[in-house]
Amino acid sequence: PMSDSDTERPAVGIGRERQFEVYVGGARGAYPTVPVSFDRLEQRARKAMTPEGYAYVAGGAGTEETIRENRAAFERWRIVPRMLRDVSVRDTTAEVLGTRFSSPFALCPIGVLEMAHRDADVAVARAAAAEGIPFIFSNQASRPMEETARAMGRAPRWFQLYWSTSNELVASLVSRAEACGCSAIVLTLDTTMLGWRIRDLDLAYLPFLRGKGIAQYTSDPVFLDALQETLRTAAPPGGRVTLAALGTLWELAGSYPGSRLTNLRSGLARAAVRRFVETYSRPSLSWDDLAFLRERTRLPILLKGILHPADATAAIEHGMDGIVVSNHGGRQVDGAVGTMDALPGIVEAVAGRVPVLIDSGVRSGADIFRALALGASAVGLGRPYVWGLAAGGEDGVREVIRNLRADFDLTMGLAGCASVREIGRDSVQPAG
Repeated sequence: PMSDSDTERPAVGIGRERQFEVYVGGARGAYPTVPVSFDRLEQRARKAMTPEGYAYVAGGAGTEETIRENRAAFERWRIVPRMLRDVSVRDTTAEVLGTRFSSPFALCPIGVLEMAHRDADVAVARAAAAEGIPFIFSNQASRPMEETARAMGRAPRWFQLYWSTSNELVASLVSRAEACGCSAIVLTLDTTMLGWRIRDLDLAYLPFLRGKGIAQYTSDPVFLDALQETLRTAAPPGGRVTLAALGTLWELAGSYPGSRLTNLRSGLARAAVRRFVETYSRPSLSWDDLAFLRERTRLPILLKGILHPADATAAIEHGMDGIVVSNHGGRQVDGAVGTMDALPGIVEAVAGRVPVLIDSGVRSGADIFRALALGASAVGLGRPYVWGLAAGGEDGVREVIRNLRADFDLTMGLAGCASVREIGRDSVQPAG
């Protein structure tokens, strides 16, 4: 057995500290809460989730070509390590729009986290706060943003916004985000309609129709006022009564705040889903609409879903404060460009005027390094932390974060960079 004195070592970076923690734990018979390998982590999560929950998170649009292309685009760039540079002390911090990142990544907004773990967004919030990583609250969360914010204390958080058919609701959500201490608004542009997601269609399952992932709506005063109108005009349920229909109704009643029996009698849960479907997305959204949002918040606004340099330039012209290069993790357009292929042209078009972030396909510290080398200010992490949540709850998310921080720290140092600021275009080259 190893004594406490055996564990004493100089603090030379979070990467070596994490390695040492895992290896010493193994010597004592203690192993990581969740697998370090992404593939094994996903397998563990799949066993813990329902088939519908796993399909919703893992799936993409159509043949899922875009999911594969996101990974291929990262792998088209190769790191070029430099030698004999003092990297004994390393600084992985970054700052984006006034938000300080302990490592240059944030947790992406992902909806319906209750399908991964009962503690959902709150577990992720606690993990992010404990590890100093910003969490972007989802518009399609399983818990209201106020509850999630309380779990984070003063830790950094942003809010993702979907623009609904109700401008009044949009303004209310933004106002609530400000009151919750969110320091930026991330307007997602690429989901004004749901993509053709074959895994979900094969299971004939959309969580929102079961009352899941709509907590931001059912906790919003504007939505609740509109819900009363829906209740007054709602037609009685039609169609043949089946066991499946009764099961869905029971599930719905449990998803809405309050007593399940009260929700069944009042019809609130069913009306809330109907109202959500009528409200959720707005395909008519255009550049001119951005003025409405800009006038209603002093927070920085980032546009998420940008893949074309001309759209990045237009965002700046319309007073936006940042860009997130994203294809929604491959969930919206089958055959879309990989985000790392889109990044260089967007960085060139932006020319340093606003920060550029990137998500979709990030799996490792090497991915973070390559994105920063091509001009990104930070990256967004998606599916990996959801698999950590499913496999190990809050502790699982914390380990995913710690592993990625360690991986990035070691990659940065081994590439000859002592800080994020030293990572530049000469740090990578095209493969082949």
